[in-house]
Amino acid sequence: MLYALMCKDHPNSLEKRMATRPTHVEYLKSIEASGVLKMAGPLLGDDEKPIGSLLVIAASDMKEAEAIAAADPYAIAGLFASTEIRAFNWTFKNPEA
Repeated sequence: MLYALMCKDHPNSLEKRMATRPTHVEYLKSIEASGVLKMAGPLLGDDEKPIGSLLVIAASDMKEAEAIAAADPYAIAGLFASTEIRAFNWTFKNPEA
């Protein structure tokens, strides 16, 4: 099952995001290599600076999706004010379809 993770940063936390970014990118590379990560990128504010993250992951159930989200270095660093996880049906332009 695919899950969409929409993670919103705490206000005024760009410095924390940038400081944590190298470990976050390494984490994404590791879950991509294992087939878990399907796509990812930053959510942007009106000024086009990152204000959150959007990931689509493969997980066996919601509990596993929550564990994957919690292991993200951004989450561990306390960057996110909120994380919403929803089952996702990748209907259009899914490279695996």
